[in-house]
Amino acid sequence: MVRYRGGNNVAMKLPPHHFDSAVKFYRETLGLKVSDHGESKLVEFGPIRLWLDPCPQFSQTELWLEVVASNSDAAVSDLGDKKVVRCDPIEALPEGFRGFWITSPADIVHIVSEQSQ
Repeated sequence: MVRYRGGNNVAMKLPPHHFDSAVKFYRETLGLKVSDHGESKLVEFGPIRLWLDPCPQFSQTELWLEVVASNSDAAVSDLGDKKVVRCDPIEALPEGFRGFWITSPADIVHIVSEQSQ
């Protein structure tokens, strides 16, 4: 039986006209630690790792959440049996990453990752 828990990664996918002001808000207005990770920024948001990702193809900001599964292969079967919508083409995952993308009934994107990652 697969077990799930909320992960500590949240991605804020931002269109270009929101990206710089969002970084400034978290870094300067709130005074949170913001570090560079390529084009993305990582905000230390308490126990949450808030990723700010520039997305030129987006017209509005979206929040994406992480769900950690005890076993990603079992999660594929379990969530498939429960008719959860997969949306893997939404963003490529790194080679060898044990996980996949789904959406909630409210169209919130979630990455399902294996707890060992």
